Amino acid sequence: MTIDERLEALTQSVELMAAMHRDNEQRLAQVMDTMNRMGRILEIHDASIDDHDGRIRNLEQKFPPT
Repeated sequence: MTIDERLEALTQSVELMAAMHRDNEQRLAQVMDTMNRMGRILEIHDASIDDHDGRIRNLEQKFPPT
């Protein structure tokens, strides 16, 4: 194997690693975006549950259980 062939193989390896790195960064960004969306959904869900609990307490105050 000549030096030129070795340099070509090394260049291809580096290019492949760079492409893999870009792909991994893109996947990580997608995962982070999904996690942020899920966190927002959880916040909204928790607020809805809290609001529901508050409505139940209000009803119980107006109409105490017998």
